[in-house]
Amino acid sequence: MASTTEFWSRPWVRWAWIGLVVVLLAVGPLILPEFANQTIARIGVFAVAVLGLNVVMGYTGQVSLGQIFFVGAGAYATAFGVNAGWNIALVFLFAGVLPAVLGLLVALAAARLGGLAIAMVTIALPLVGLPLAKRLSDFTGGSQGTSARFSDAPEWTGLYDDQWQLYIVILIGGITFLLTRNLVRGKYGRAFAIVKGNEAVAASMGVSPYRYKVLAFTIASLIGGVSGFLYMVVIQYTSPETLHFGHSIELLASMVIGGAGSIIGSLLGGVWYVVLPQITNLIDPNITAMLQGAILLVVLFVLPGGLVSLPRLWRRPDRGSGSPRGAAPNVDAKRTDAAASVAGASAVADALGGPPTPPSTPPPSTTQS
Repeated sequence: MASTTEFWSRPWVRWAWIGLVVVLLAVGPLILPEFANQTIARIGVFAVAVLGLNVVMGYTGQVSLGQIFFVGAGAYATAFGVNAGWNIALVFLFAGVLPAVLGLLVALAAARLGGLAIAMVTIALPLVGLPLAKRLSDFTGGSQGTSARFSDAPEWTGLYDDQWQLYIVILIGGITFLLTRNLVRGKYGRAFAIVKGNEAVAASMGVSPYRYKVLAFTIASLIGGVSGFLYMVVIQYTSPETLHFGHSIELLASMVIGGAGSIIGSLLGGVWYVVLPQITNLIDPNITAMLQGAILLVVLFVLPGGLVSLPRLWRRPDRGSGSPRGAAPNVDAKRTDAAASVAGASAVADALGGPPTPPSTPPPSTTQS
C-alpha cells in the first residue's frame, strides 16, 4: 500500500495524468456524439455552480440556500447584454459582476447572522427573485423568459455548435476551477477553514469572521454568475423557472453528494446534478423524485463524506502501523499534534496580518511517578 501511494505521489506521475486529461479535453469534443457533448457541457455548467456553493458552505461553513439566485442573475445579465448588442467580453464581465455585487450587499447584511437566521435570508433570495423576474418584463421577458443566441460556432473554426459550446465551457470552467483551487489552498483558504472551525478562535487570532464570511459569500456569488453565463452559452434561454427554489436544494444535495469542501467533489456534484435525473427518468418517470431521494440516502449512508471519499473504502489505515488495533494513543504524540496545531494557527494568523498567537504552555504531565 505504501509503495502504491508513493508511486502516485511522484511528480512525473501527476504531470502525466494532467497531460492525459488535457489531451482528452482537447480531443473529446471532436469525437463524441452531439448528445454526449451537450451532456458534458451541462455538467460543466452546474459543476461551476456547485463549486461556488462549496466555497461558502464547504470551505467556510456558512449556510447558503440561494445559490441558484446568482446563477439566474448571471443568466439574465448575459441575455440582457447580448440582446443589447454588447461586446461578448463586456457581457461576461457584467454576468459576473452583477451577481457579485448583489451577493456582497446580501452578505454585508447577513454575514453577522448565523444558523437559521442566515439560512432564512438566503432562502428569501430565490423566493423573491422568481416573482421579480416575472414583473421586470422589459429586462427579463416576463413569464415567457428570454433567449440569447450568441454561442454558435464561427465558420472559420469548422466546428459544430455543440463542440464549440463545450470548448467554451471547458475553457471558462477550467479557469474558474483552477483559480478557486489556488484560492482555497492559499492564505484565504486557511482563513476560511479557521472561521469554519470556530469563529471565536478565529477572532482571537486576528482573523475577522465577518470579513471572511462576506468575502466567501461574494466569491460564491461571482462564481454563480459565471455559471449563469455558461448556462446561456449551452441552453441559450432562461426564464423565471431558472430561479426556482427547488434548484437551490438540488445544488445543495449535489454538493453534499459530491463532497463538501472539495474541488473534485464539486465536479462530481455537477455530474450528479445532470446525470441522476436522466437515469431515474429511464427507470420510471413517474417515481423520479422518490428514486432520487432513495439513491441520495443510500449514497450518504455508505459514503458520509460524499463520492469524493470513495477511494477511502479501499484503504486500510491500520495496515503497517506499529501499534495493535485499539491500542491507547501515545500521550507524547498527542502533545506533538497539539503543538503542531498551535504553530500552524500562529503561522496563519501571521500570514493574514493578524496579531501573533501567544505561545502555548504544554499541559502538565499526566504520568504518575
